[in-house]
Amino acid sequence: MAQDPATILAGIPEWRGADIEQLCGGYNNATYRLTKGDRSAVLKLDVSPRDETLNPRVVEAQIQNMAAQAGLAPAVIFADERMYLGEYVEGTAWARGCLGKKENLERLARTLKKLHALPLTGRSFDARIAAKRYVEKISGLDASVVRQCQRIIESMRLPQNLCCCHNDLVIENILTTPGLVFIDWEYACDNDPFFDLATVIEHHELSDAQANLLLDTYFDGDGQRWRPYLEKQRKLYLALYCLWLASRPGSDMALVRSVAERVATSCS
Repeated sequence: MAQDPATILAGIPEWRGADIEQLCGGYNNATYRLTKGDRSAVLKLDVSPRDETLNPRVVEAQIQNMAAQAGLAPAVIFADERMYLGEYVEGTAWARGCLGKKENLERLARTLKKLHALPLTGRSFDARIAAKRYVEKISGLDASVVRQCQRIIESMRLPQNLCCCHNDLVIENILTTPGLVFIDWEYACDNDPFFDLATVIEHHELSDAQANLLLDTYFDGDGQRWRPYLEKQRKLYLALYCLWLASRPGSDMALVRSVAERVATSCS
């Protein structure tokens, strides 16, 4: 279980006595907004030790602060093995409808290009390890679907064009502040840049026209030349997403089946 936030803050003089408001947390942590005077922060307390699919909190903080210096993320104030304390930024959280606007897709593509130009983190993404950990926790998903996902993941070569990637670019992790920033860097590490693009496209089921716009903007009008690389990462993301969903207690099984059908379609 996560520690009591008031007990944690008692050891941080700068935030001792802050008002504490619990927020909707992630799957792996309890999340709180702290307010003291005119300052706000986000406190995340892990409810269990992290496995190797996630960054250690200290590594997450290092990567996020590198992104923060480039204006792409809120800064991290403090982190240790089980705790993360970061700046709370006021902004507008994106919703799926935001991706329906041409100017937003173009802005997202340009921001991703800035992210991928950051220095390497030194930690590489391994889809096989992630898949193995997800499969260990799966129940209720047809074994043939699991095997199909595993075959897709195992068939992918390790990327040669590594760059700093967020690796979890779902809409909830994108904010306008007014600049565009990304939050929740727990999966961030070195990966194929097309994985971030594939996540945006497949997770939100963008149309071909939207995918083309995202790719063309990213490559300054030369997107079609790179389409085969994107398609491989789209297939990889779908397979990982299917296994991840099926490994999570309480996942909507209708959604799991829908993603499984998309995995099958991607292989046909």
